[in-house]
Amino acid sequence: MMSPNGQMVAGDHLVPLALVIELAASDHLDWHAHDQHQLALAAQGVLVMAVGDVTWVLPRSRALWIPSGIRHAVTASVDTTMLSLYVYSSRCPLTFAAPTVVAADGLLGGLASHLIRAELSGAERGRAEAVLWDLMTPLPVTTLSMPVPADERARGVADGLLFDVTDQRTLASWGRAVGASARTLARLFAAETGMGFAQWRTNARLSAALPLLATGVGAGAVAREVGYATPSAFIAAFHREIGTTPAQYFRDDGIELEPVRSTPDAAQRPARA
Repeated sequence: MMSPNGQMVAGDHLVPLALVIELAASDHLDWHAHDQHQLALAAQGVLVMAVGDVTWVLPRSRALWIPSGIRHAVTASVDTTMLSLYVYSSRCPLTFAAPTVVAADGLLGGLASHLIRAELSGAERGRAEAVLWDLMTPLPVTTLSMPVPADERARGVADGLLFDVTDQRTLASWGRAVGASARTLARLFAAETGMGFAQWRTNARLSAALPLLATGVGAGAVAREVGYATPSAFIAAFHREIGTTPAQYFRDDGIELEPVRSTPDAAQRPARA
């Protein structure tokens, strides 16, 4: 049954609601935070989860643990079924202080599906959660940070590249467009983003590539789409920055959901996702 504040009562325990949310391609859940910890994963499709300047692209084989109080946003790059579990800190032995990617294939995905069932008793839920915590092993992934410079000239370059990541202009060419020397722009990118211009552009291209790869587009087509001359150059950049190949990153064993579903209406989504 449900409590007055929209949480689910299981046995003698008040526990946060677990939701299955259907998202159409390009649906966006705006910036928000929860009082509870959250485990978010895609049962079908691909989730794009953002925290600050960092974005994670989550195929069905990966999930993101978000500690309570951390603001985040959600986008679906294709039609996606989002599975979201909420857990009070008092019920959770995990000590992850920051968002953490974990493997969602195999048993963890099945347990997440099991835990959305409203009819579970408190004892049943507690046993399933105890196994879930044992499976929550962080994956060694590299995040792509995309801080945007504050200076309006460097910001103009960054905005231009985000609009068209295939743009091949040098800093000198960009400087003529925004009214600054190449040296000034290089200094601004380093000072205000923590990385050089070339690194920032690589991150922008890979960030644009990840949702395409996750939907099954081949590496050759993605390479062209994000500005690389050859697939080998793209794969080399991907491996250098993310630590694995696109094929390895997006291996997908899938998650089978229980038929029980709870889909909030559009007005409720931003508050709970």
